[in-house]
Amino acid sequence: MLKSNVGELAALATAFCWSLSATAFELSGRKVGSLSVNYIRLVTGFIFISVFTFFTRGYFLPIDATSKNWIFLSISGLIGFFIGDLFLFQSYLEVGSRVSMLIMATSPPIAALLGFIIFGEKLRVISILGMAITLLGIAIVILSKNPDEKKIKITHSVKGLTYAFLGSLGQSVGLIFSKIGMGEYNPFAATQIRIIAGFISFTILFIYLKKWDDLRLALKDKKAMLGITIGSIFGPFVGVSLSLLSLQYTSAGISSTITSIVPVTIIPLSMLVFKEKIKLKEILGAITTVAGVAVLFLF
Repeated sequence: MLKSNVGELAALATAFCWSLSATAFELSGRKVGSLSVNYIRLVTGFIFISVFTFFTRGYFLPIDATSKNWIFLSISGLIGFFIGDLFLFQSYLEVGSRVSMLIMATSPPIAALLGFIIFGEKLRVISILGMAITLLGIAIVILSKNPDEKKIKITHSVKGLTYAFLGSLGQSVGLIFSKIGMGEYNPFAATQIRIIAGFISFTILFIYLKKWDDLRLALKDKKAMLGITIGSIFGPFVGVSLSLLSLQYTSAGISSTITSIVPVTIIPLSMLVFKEKIKLKEILGAITTVAGVAVLFLF
């Protein structure tokens, strides 16, 4: 049974890894700021993946990539790892990783819509229904009705929600450029190129903002560094590896659907680590959001 369900189990493990990664990054971000966390995790993530590719491919760096690989994957890294994650990690501090991961569930629908616009991929009525269900689940969590004024209001920071959505948009657009640039190229080496582009972008930003003192303080904070290291291992390294393993043993639709349960799997971590009091409607909203993604991919 375990052998026949390797793909599904790997996708489930991926969801737990990404939940743990988001929680660890939020914890570290609260201590040393989102910019320092972003910068350090790119370095640590790059080291882990580079060691892995050295033993699996024989290359420590992606020196066998074509110019097309470098151009489009670098653009993907700029949009995804730099712009998208710049907003996403700040949203962790504004609304928390749990709500941020819920908003990030809009990434698959956005990617499907972009695929329809850019590549002419088929977008069926059932897919549009899945997008609507996903948005409904998010609305259940972030909206509430004021019984006195009989008005609908947003229950979380608008700025934080906007940051999370921009993070989702960055991930979706980055995915499109990854699809163009990767082709048949090794996905781990492709991730290296994306990280390099993100690292260069953040370096320029640090130079411009003169944030090197913040970075030095972050490197001296042992608890923050532990969180960043844990997040880097379970996010861009183990999480990515398991997601790729999942795609080898099961369909992309099943893998994407199981992986998208992060808004649900992160709830126990939020309760345990941050002592959050989760309302019943928030659990219902998270489940509805995941159901929407399932409709989008499985039907």
